[in-house]
Amino acid sequence: MAKAPIVLAVDTSELKTAIAWVKATQDSISVYKLGLEFFLTFGSDGVRAIQDETDSDIFLDLKLHDIPHTVNGAATAISNLHPKYLTVHASGGAAMIKAAAEAVPNTLITGVTILTSLGDSDLELIGYRKPTLESAVALAKLATLSGSRAIVCSPLEITAIRKEIGADPVIITPGVRPKGSENTDDQVRVMTPADAISAGASLVVIGRPITQSWANGSSAMKERAAQIAAQVLIN
Repeated sequence: MAKAPIVLAVDTSELKTAIAWVKATQDSISVYKLGLEFFLTFGSDGVRAIQDETDSDIFLDLKLHDIPHTVNGAATAISNLHPKYLTVHASGGAAMIKAAAEAVPNTLITGVTILTSLGDSDLELIGYRKPTLESAVALAKLATLSGSRAIVCSPLEITAIRKEIGADPVIITPGVRPKGSENTDDQVRVMTPADAISAGASLVVIGRPITQSWANGSSAMKERAAQIAAQVLIN
């Protein structure tokens, strides 16, 4: 079976566990997402340890958000890791996004629009003038015009963002839960992986629905990843 357009969120405080997850799932998974906690715990060596185990792409999810000079320096600092994707907050503005893109021209700078843990009431409290859909579309447009070649958005914004930014940028969608997953964890705006792909997502981010199966061993995790991959590939 071909690898599915799934980004596996490698959220663990144990490097040995992270490597074991990669070994168990790499036949099904296209991209591995290494987040801020992973990077602060294991650093560049941890990223390289994952890269040594797989030919799948690396999504370095650092969500950079600072003045342009600082973000340029941060992106330059990880340029030797050659991740396929590096996230920045699109709300950091055009100059910041451009600075990141200039620092790592061979990496897809990925603009994060509105976190999937936030709803309309949260945005109102933060001070956004527009609700999640309109804000996410505006941020996606800003990001792609400023050098982002990929976007992160909730599944509920995929169709509107795809219409606005066109077919070329990669749309990466967290907030997806496979059929049979009752717990949405801290996600507010969710959809099944297959529906997200049908709506126009390029990649879907999945974590605990796969990684929780590790409690039953490597074979169980491999089987669960293959089951979810089959749900996505059916499209």
